[in-house]
Amino acid sequence: MDGIRFTPFATSIGTCAVAWRGERLVAVQLPERDEDETVRRIRRRHPGAAPGEPGPMGQAAIGGIVALLAGEARDLGSIDLDMDHLPEFDRCVYEVARRIPPGTTMTYGAVAQRCGRAVAAQAVGRSLGRNPFPIIVPCHRVLAAGGRIGGFSANGGIDTKRRILAIESAHAMGPPTLFDCLTS
Repeated sequence: MDGIRFTPFATSIGTCAVAWRGERLVAVQLPERDEDETVRRIRRRHPGAAPGEPGPMGQAAIGGIVALLAGEARDLGSIDLDMDHLPEFDRCVYEVARRIPPGTTMTYGAVAQRCGRAVAAQAVGRSLGRNPFPIIVPCHRVLAAGGRIGGFSANGGIDTKRRILAIESAHAMGPPTLFDCLTS
């Protein structure tokens, strides 16, 4: 965990944090009940991480997250993520999720199909439950079959997921839709 730095920052849903090594993001932490708990959670995930001032990549991530959670449609696809240590299936799930535009959703099954494992919807859910980069990897945009909300592992659970989806939908072009990844 050498060289990992982190910084908390305010958003419309509470204090988030990002952690990075060099110019690659290693984690995003959604708000816990207060800033101290958010920082504790980052430190538990990355023992030895130290507070720091983010460089251009970290600033871009923070600015993008703040803007997205304020209702601006932002593409965070250019943020460089450190996924080298992640299993291949998780990397695929995260890359598919990153292509879901703000204000739209996709099902767990559709993500599984895009990763070449059409019957692996539950595995997609487990992968997203481990997502170290929420918001940057927009796991909140992945829903269960039939438009059901599904799960969400961040503090606040599905209420937080619904809140983030509502923020994104407020400024989307029209109502949220199921993003048909199979024809794009």
